[in-house]
Amino acid sequence: QVQLVESGGGLVQAGGSLGLSCAASGSIFSINDMGWYRQAPGKQRELVANITSGGSTNYADSVKGRFTISKGVGANTVYLQMNSLKPEDTAVYYCNVHWRTFTDPRYLEVWGQGTLVTVSS
Repeated sequence: QVQLVESGGGLVQAGGSLGLSCAASGSIFSINDMGWYRQAPGKQRELVANITSGGSTNYADSVKGRFTISKGVGANTVYLQMNSLKPEDTAVYYCNVHWRTFTDPRYLEVWGQGTLVTVSS
C-alpha cells in the first residue's frame, strides 16, 4: 500500500502565498505522475497541476502563472507553490499519485486526505 502525507495550506489573505507538500511512502516501484486537485464547496473536483516522472507539467488555466508544481529531489515528494492567491482559490486541495508496485505493471491511483486552503478577500 501507499500512503500520502500532505502538509501546508491554511488561511491567507488575497495576494498572499502558500505552499503545499505531499510525500508518498510505501511499496513504490515507480511513480508515473504526481499532482494536485482541488474541490471548492458545491463544485466538482478539478485538476490544479500535475508533474510527470520526466518533469513535464500541466496546469489549469486558472492558476497558470501563479502556481508552480515541482518534485522533491530523490524523494517521492511533490510541492505546490501558490502565489497571488485569490478568494476563488479557496478549496480543499488533494494530492494525487499514480504509482506501481514491483510486481504489477499497472499504475494505481492514490489520493491524499486533503488540506484546506482559505483565501480571504
